[in-house]
Amino acid sequence: MNVLVCVKRVPMVGARINITPDGRSVDTHQLGFTISPHEECAVEEAVRLVETNGGAVTVLTLGPPEASEQLRDAAAIGAHRLVHLVTDGAEVDPIATAHEITSAVARLEDDGPFDLILFGNEAPDTGDYQVGVRVAVELGRACVSGVKGLDVGDGSVRARREHRGGDEYLDLSTPCVIAVKEGINLPRYPSLPGRMRARKMTVDETPVAPRAGALLVETLRTPVVERSRAEVLGTGPAAVPALVALFERLGVLS
Repeated sequence: MNVLVCVKRVPMVGARINITPDGRSVDTHQLGFTISPHEECAVEEAVRLVETNGGAVTVLTLGPPEASEQLRDAAAIGAHRLVHLVTDGAEVDPIATAHEITSAVARLEDDGPFDLILFGNEAPDTGDYQVGVRVAVELGRACVSGVKGLDVGDGSVRARREHRGGDEYLDLSTPCVIAVKEGINLPRYPSLPGRMRARKMTVDETPVAPRAGALLVETLRTPVVERSRAEVLGTGPAAVPALVALFERLGVLS
C-alpha cells in the first residue's frame, strides 16, 4: 500500500496571537509550530495501514524552510519519505495550495499512483475545509471528508463518518482522497530511536512559487477580551455584614 499524507505547519494554539502591523497576517515570531491534531491522526493512520498491509508512507508539506521540522516529526513515528514544497513563507490560499500539491502528486506518481492520499479534515489556523476536496477534483478521484474510521480492502476503502447521531459508511475504489478527523486513532509518541532516525533522513526539497490566490485578506483582528474585576469584601467574620448587604442588593434575601 502506497499512502501520501499532506500536512501543514501551523502556530501552536494556546499562545497569545498578535497581528502584523499591516493587519493581514498573524505575527508568528513569538509562536511555536506544529501540525493539527487531525493531521497527526492522518500520519498515524497511514503508518498503521502500512504496518498491516506493507508499503510506504510519504509525507508532504508546502511551507517555509522551517516546515522540515514537521516532516521529521512525521518520520519519527514511521513515515518513509519526506517531500517539502519550499515557499518563501508567505501564506498560500487553499486554491493555490491544492494546485501545488496536485502538481507534486503528478511527479511523485511516476512509479505508480498512491492508493490513498490523506489530509486532515481542516486547517486549524485558517479553518479551510477545501484543500483535500480541491486536490481530489483536480486529480479526478473520489473524496470523503470528516472520516473517523477506515477499513482497507483489495482495491477498495470503506470510510466511516458520523452523521446525524449515527454512523455513515461509504465505499470507495482506490486511488482516492480521504480527509480524516481527530479521534480516528490515538497517535503514538515518537520513540528516541525514531527521532534519531528522522534526523538522518533526507528531505526531498522542491522550491515552488505558488500563483497568486483568488482570495484576498482585507484585515484580521483579534477578538475583544472581556475583562472581569474582583472585589474583596473582607476576610473572616468581618466580611459577613458586607456579604449580607451584597445578597440584599442582589435580591437573594427576602
